[in-house]
Amino acid sequence: MTQALTHVEDLADFIDASPSSYHAAEESARRLEEQGFTRLAEHDEWPAQPGGKFVVVRDGAVIAWTVPANADPCTPANIFGGHTDSPGFKLKPKPTTGNHGWLQAGVEIYGGPLLNSWLDRELRLAGRLAMRDGSVVLADTGALLRLPQLAIHLDRGVNEKLALDKQVQTQPVWGLGVPAEHDLLAELASSAGVDPEQIDGFDAVVADSARGQAFGKDKAFFAAGRLDNLASVHAGCVALGEVADAGVGQDAQRIAMFAAFDHEELGSASRSGAAGPFLEDVLNRIYAGLGASAVDQARAYAESWHVSSDVGHSIHPNYAGHHDPVVKPLLGSGPILKINANQRYATDALGAAAWASWCREAGVESQEFVSNNNIPCGSTIGPIAATRLGIRTVDVGIPILSMHSARELAGVSDLHDLYKVAKVFYTA
Repeated sequence: MTQALTHVEDLADFIDASPSSYHAAEESARRLEEQGFTRLAEHDEWPAQPGGKFVVVRDGAVIAWTVPANADPCTPANIFGGHTDSPGFKLKPKPTTGNHGWLQAGVEIYGGPLLNSWLDRELRLAGRLAMRDGSVVLADTGALLRLPQLAIHLDRGVNEKLALDKQVQTQPVWGLGVPAEHDLLAELASSAGVDPEQIDGFDAVVADSARGQAFGKDKAFFAAGRLDNLASVHAGCVALGEVADAGVGQDAQRIAMFAAFDHEELGSASRSGAAGPFLEDVLNRIYAGLGASAVDQARAYAESWHVSSDVGHSIHPNYAGHHDPVVKPLLGSGPILKINANQRYATDALGAAAWASWCREAGVESQEFVSNNNIPCGSTIGPIAATRLGIRTVDVGIPILSMHSARELAGVSDLHDLYKVAKVFYTA
């Protein structure tokens, strides 16, 4: 348990440094660079020989990999995938709004957040700024905004039903004054140390400002924002760094790869999403560097694996009827294997067997997850990547409560166990 608590303390650091997908990609790259990975730019030539460890960032996505020194054109890859974005709010154009003496932020709903969970929290604004000189800088205001709820005295029926108007009642306050005399972008610019007049474009989101924390009996719980899906991003990043630290020797049989995509919460259809070309572009360049023909690469793919890691639902003690009556994964009882008959998850029998073998080697217990037939099942990057590349894919994750809340709840042991299985998977 001491190791697990150390792991989630590092996860808290990672989440704190990653309020947006752009920050998450950069934080992953920064950590891996500190462990000896070489950062590559897509417009540069890449090393053409076997051996080495590398990382590349595209917008809010990041891919890192190690190439065995004895790699050949048919060397398969083991890819651990996740996503860097989370449901919430994104800043609109002309974001400085307000009335009645209040300054507010004009935001648009991003994905499918639990709107009520964002009320009465200190929120931060973070993202990237595209500057007039062509540079891109990251910005993070820290605690700046809040969505204040209406007092019960003014809405006596609030405890019977609360439904927020998505346009009117989701615009957070960030100060007092007249909007014409203030500029929210200036707050972002100040946090990045740049001139607001030089900002030509921005992508900024709202995130919870509170740090992640372990708590509960025996500190079994961990609560934080963006566990969906920074829990997987952190596990994959840390595990790959440690595998690479152990050396990429002659005995390595596979390319170990970590891939974290943006825009999963919107369907993944973007240049940095799993439905886009990023992973395929990177794999093509790796295999070209190994001298692979199209047939060689197809042979490598036939022996490759992709683990799509994302959160799933733990059984909820107050809403047990919303879960399958037989398959009841419980937070704190191990990572989950995600299964769906309609291929919303990519797991099949071969994937289930492979996952079981990796868990056994890691000394980790696993659980299964399947949806209640009356409740539509969500999806992940798994089926998307499998469709695009034809690589065998298995969908896994950890069970959590309060999915898509501003602050989600996970099990400390599950988070550590996911990392342990990822480490085994990279070297399997």
